[in-house]
Formats: sequence, structure tokens, C-alpha cells
Amino acid sequence: MEGIISFGNKRSYEDFKKQIPIPVLPLFDSIREFCFSLGDKVIEDIRMHRVVFCKSMTFRWFVDVEPEREGVIIKIQKGRKDPIQTIQVKIDQEISEINQTIKNAFEKIH
Repeated sequence: MEGIISFGNKRSYEDFKKQIPIPVLPLFDSIREFCFSLGDKVIEDIRMHRVVFCKSMTFRWFVDVEPEREGVIIKIQKGRKDPIQTIQVKIDQEISEINQTIKNAFEKIH
């Protein structure tokens, strides 16, 4: 059972990228770059099967991105009491509207 549980061994995005299907990688990278463009308070938390973006050290997450075979699943949280919005995005889909929703969540989350 050695190596199954990790305490403090944070995965890097470079390690995580290896599990993203190659056709999905440009879409995933685009969403990741957009999240970082929102400001220097954005923190990336690499998890086993997804990447979560949080606002500052309070770790209030505003977007959760999980790769799939033909796209990504994005979960967006605007506040603790607001329902989580789940969006499935395909590789060739336009994401400007989704980026605006992510930006709104970033601005609204405390």
C-alpha cells in the first residue's frame, strides 16, 4: 500500500498533464491560462483527477476543471450558498461565454 496516500507531496501541473488526452490539452491549457489571467490571487490546486482554482489563501474555490476523453467538465462556484454550476465543454466548443462565467465567479467568491 506504499505510495497510495500522499502527505505534502504536491503534484505539479506537468505531472497532471500526462493524464489529459492529447486532443483535450489545448482546451484545458486555455482554461487554465484564463484562470491565471484573473489576477495574482489565483491559486492552483492539483488534485488526483482534476485541477481546482481558488482565490487567495482562503482556498475559496471558484472553478474545478476535470479532463474527459472529448473535452472537460467545469464546475463553477460563485458562493457558498449558491448552487454549483456544472458545464460540459467539448474540444471544438467556443468558451468565451464560459470564461465570462468563470470571471464572474472569481469576482463574486469571498
